[in-house]
Amino acid sequence: MLIVQEADYSNALSRLSAATSGTGKGYLEEARAALKSMLADRSLLDHVPLERSPGAYTRNFLFGDDKITVYAIIWSAGSQTSIHDHHCSCCFGIWSGSIEESWYEAVDGAHAVLSRQFVRHAGETACMLPSGPNLHKMSNDTGQETISIHIYGYDRQTRPSSIDCEYRLFNGPKSQ
Repeated sequence: MLIVQEADYSNALSRLSAATSGTGKGYLEEARAALKSMLADRSLLDHVPLERSPGAYTRNFLFGDDKITVYAIIWSAGSQTSIHDHHCSCCFGIWSGSIEESWYEAVDGAHAVLSRQFVRHAGETACMLPSGPNLHKMSNDTGQETISIHIYGYDRQTRPSSIDCEYRLFNGPKSQ
């Protein structure tokens, strides 16, 4: 099912879906190519009814089949995800604005510590295979709306989300 009306995206996303059964490298190349093409198209979302929620992020479905799901995510000012890992591949690109992506390392099955932070700007892409753990959190602290395009390697008809596990920030042992 394709919400975006451009035939080029249908072909690119179909190639990407077929690449899910190939090597990780081939899949990542197809995902980056699809994202770069979509990010370059300033009319990409012109005919997509985008849902917004103040203080939160919203997922807006663009494409899906039995192997991949594509969303446009609208990040209102101050919105953020939990610290989480994915059960599938997670590739995203920033269509407009910027987002902070924080990477974490698991301490145990419920806690994680911050390891790196990046600010992702319009036009940038990032991809993770489900060879994890690939723990991250995304935050919009810019004061303005950000839009990102996400390609996940799962069928949204069989699972409600790409998130596998959520973590809490590890603060360490309490000092005496």
